[in-house]
Amino acid sequence: MTRPASRKPRRPAAALPDVAPKKAPTQSRAVETYERILATAAELLGEVGIERLSTNLVCRRLGLSPPALYQYFPNKYAILHELGQRLMQRQNELLGPWATPATMSLPEDEFARSVAEVFLQTLRVTQEMPGGVWVTRALRAVPSLQDVRTQSHDAMTELLMQVFLAAHPQADPARARLSVRLYVDVLYTALELLFDDPTQPADAVAATMAEMVAAHAVRIRAA
Repeated sequence: MTRPASRKPRRPAAALPDVAPKKAPTQSRAVETYERILATAAELLGEVGIERLSTNLVCRRLGLSPPALYQYFPNKYAILHELGQRLMQRQNELLGPWATPATMSLPEDEFARSVAEVFLQTLRVTQEMPGGVWVTRALRAVPSLQDVRTQSHDAMTELLMQVFLAAHPQADPARARLSVRLYVDVLYTALELLFDDPTQPADAVAATMAEMVAAHAVRIRAA
């Protein structure tokens, strides 16, 4: 009888690093140190990238001892997690004034222009935040940070869904939800295209992406 080929045991999945801050600063001096750590990490991230960034590098740049940093952040991923949450919050704040039933009811060409404008605003906010481009890349590339991106996209989907259905109550909710979730992802994919290939013209990328979203959004308004 032929013996079945032995299988190599699977390696256990690597545990994700802890990204929760150890403690929140309360006193003014501690808050200052906390913010300096974040600002320095963002600055270094833009200089050296995700892989080369380290807590030791942050400490050397700040003139801070590692134990002082570890009071607040257990590792570099916890720092990136906080930077990612702040970036997502800044980006999402742009959608509040834009996401109204009036916007969702615009004719297709006007709606496309409004989508392009909010996209370009999001691009500027990301570029102006220290390390913003690299934080965006980290949220996509680092498994322990992907929940920041996912939770943000889910929250924006819920916000836009409420507004969309208020403007178009006749639309099919399931189809609308899926479509809106894809619109959010398309916007961020277009951002990443510009970061990965700076030769692409931002206005043209914004217009093309917005036309695609608007054309589909108009189709599902009455679906």
